Amino acid sequence: MAGALETPAGTETAPNPLRDARAQLAEAIQILGLNGGMYEVLATPRREVTVSIPLRRDDGTIEVLLGYRVQHNMSRGPTKGGLRYSPDVNLDEVRALAMWMTWKCALVDIPYGGAKGGITFDPRNYSPQEIERVTRRYTSELMPIIGPMIDIPAPDMGTDEQVMAWMMDTYSVNTGFTVPGVVTGKPVNIGGSLGRANATSRGVSHIALAALAHCGLVPEQTTVAVQGFGKVGSGAALFLWQAGVKVTAISDQYGAISCADGIDVALLKKHVESTGSVVGFAGTEPLADRDDLLYADVDVLIPAATEGVIHGGNASQIKAKLIVEGANGPTTTEADRVLEAAGVFIVPDILANSGGVIVSYFEWVQANQAFWWTEAQVELRLTERMDHAWHRVVNAAAARGMNFRQAATVLAVETVASAHTARGLYP
Repeated sequence: MAGALETPAGTETAPNPLRDARAQLAEAIQILGLNGGMYEVLATPRREVTVSIPLRRDDGTIEVLLGYRVQHNMSRGPTKGGLRYSPDVNLDEVRALAMWMTWKCALVDIPYGGAKGGITFDPRNYSPQEIERVTRRYTSELMPIIGPMIDIPAPDMGTDEQVMAWMMDTYSVNTGFTVPGVVTGKPVNIGGSLGRANATSRGVSHIALAALAHCGLVPEQTTVAVQGFGKVGSGAALFLWQAGVKVTAISDQYGAISCADGIDVALLKKHVESTGSVVGFAGTEPLADRDDLLYADVDVLIPAATEGVIHGGNASQIKAKLIVEGANGPTTTEADRVLEAAGVFIVPDILANSGGVIVSYFEWVQANQAFWWTEAQVELRLTERMDHAWHRVVNAAAARGMNFRQAATVLAVETVASAHTARGLYP
């Protein structure tokens, strides 16, 4: 069963996140000694929907977009997952991201299953009014299968708190009363949580610092390269810089920059706010290709953009000895093999970037109770959750002789499988 899903070393084709997600699951099933039936249950999404989204453009023309929502597993509670707006969105990608979200929630002990949604379009090419119409139509199409006790969307690539506000309003108007718990990552003034906006970044930096200590590295003597300067990468770079880590290379979708003496990340954020890109930041040198950042001569690499950027074709060029995955699925199965053989220590995505879903859970709890926490309370509880998950993975890896990705996935799959077994099959 597991062997049929694995890609032999050296034969990886184009990166495929669903193939990687299923290979990771198959390995965990094998380690746990579970049967093929459990693999099939956990490899197959519980529900998936494809919807057409007719859009009237501002010039009066009509365009039809495709949207998806995949709910991977419901054994431990309602499903939870982001909504992505990107021209690269496809159903297999959404399936993989939903599965990884199931493991992430289980690993950090949140009572959710995983879900994911996406619409195949580039919001940069559409007006705010058009994006609002797309969001509201998508939400209305999903009305029967989302809700605070069914499936709770959140922001992801290409979406933000305004998109979540439109989703909440559309759902609430159709329900007849305000339902703040239907989404998370929304503005604070309509039921969002303090600390949610930078939760993923804060979690990545917290786990990165824990990994430095685990590897015997001192922050002030450590160099870091951050691939992706969006919602996750920019915050992670800032928090690590504030902790004394030397950030020497940063990239975004337009290019990459480097500075051997370290980049002032606070000033870089201001530069990006005014220009829209890291390119041209004073005191830095441009890299010939933005992907060259992945091969920077640094201690730590943080891929914080999209899936599959480290793959069988380039893994051997990675110089960093520690990778902390800020993005979902940035390292393919074949790359994992190459990097492990080279002695590279990888902190997997389902641990490293779990801060966002943890604080989304806090937001959902607050919305359902109509009782709000301070930012200090949110950050303290986030730290406690991430520390607990970190130590679980450290201990499991040591006890079972596994790498961190195997340990994290085995812990998560074991948690979900036990919940499924306890509930049984119906009918």
